[in-house]
Amino acid sequence: MSSRVTVPRINLGFNSFSGLYLLALFVIVFGIWTPHLFLTAATVQSVASQQAVTAMLAIAVLIPLTAGAYDLSVGATINFSTIICVWLQTDQGWSMWPAIAVAIAACVVIGVINGFVIVRLRVNSFIATLGMGSIITAVQDIVSGQSQPTPPTTTSWMNLTRLSVAGFQIIVLYLLVLALIVWWALDHTPAGRYLYASGGNPEAARLAGVSVGRYTWFSMIASATVCGIAGVFYGSQTGPSLTFGVGLLLPAFAAVFLGSTQIKPGRFNLWGTMLAIYVLAVGVKGLQLITGVQWLAEMFNGVALVGAVSFATYRQRLGQSRALGRSDDPLPEVAEPTPIRTEDVAGLVPSRTGDG
Repeated sequence: MSSRVTVPRINLGFNSFSGLYLLALFVIVFGIWTPHLFLTAATVQSVASQQAVTAMLAIAVLIPLTAGAYDLSVGATINFSTIICVWLQTDQGWSMWPAIAVAIAACVVIGVINGFVIVRLRVNSFIATLGMGSIITAVQDIVSGQSQPTPPTTTSWMNLTRLSVAGFQIIVLYLLVLALIVWWALDHTPAGRYLYASGGNPEAARLAGVSVGRYTWFSMIASATVCGIAGVFYGSQTGPSLTFGVGLLLPAFAAVFLGSTQIKPGRFNLWGTMLAIYVLAVGVKGLQLITGVQWLAEMFNGVALVGAVSFATYRQRLGQSRALGRSDDPLPEVAEPTPIRTEDVAGLVPSRTGDG
């Protein structure tokens, strides 16, 4: 008797992998148009390295969204991490690792405060994190004196992200490790399933015994922690800036929402987000090489965000319509309900001591 091994089939249809086909189209078109500029190892390496921090910020956006919460403070948080880490090293004379630890710890505190305001004070996550972003920016200006700190020049600080590994900056490897950790946590642990349950249907999750508030709070802390790490890497790779975080907010959200239409359509997922990040980056890079204009990034990301959200909303409405039976097919006959007897549910009701 022979046993058959069932191999799971991967659906490579346009519905789930449109971004992959769009990426291939970009490579073909721009490769034919400007082969001497686009089809080079330097272009691949620069796109991979330059988008690493944006991809990390997109991961920070993704985690709360799986729990049904928005974190609009991620741009201010990543900026705050960079300024704190650099300021401690150049103005206060700290060594690199203690400065990194304090910067990330400060971001963890931000996540704790965000979670407290959302869960305990019951403030809408959109409003709470929007206000927290303004507060973080104000604190950053107080710490820095509204002047950009001088970047550290130590070799260890430079090599933290710029060290070459197989032709790529080591920050690309950091991104891959972070992505694998978050993917495993979201897709292969009970905590990840509880996050998705909290975001998908919080009332049903509560009835099933999931502590929705606790996991929402945890998602805000995890988001801020990732921002802290990404901010440190940005400071090492690019240097400090007082305003860069705001510019990364739109690309991060655009990637997460566009990613929700990829691989697992209708669900925020990590690999869809990673695919979306680099599809957008390749499209912007190709257009910039052809036209030479710099505003294409904002235009491209804005169109992608609006398009992705519109498509996701359309899919949701279509799914609801099908669930309600709004189609040309005749409605199935509904059987008469079976009467529920008392003895059928007696064993499901817990007994109380002291009942007569």
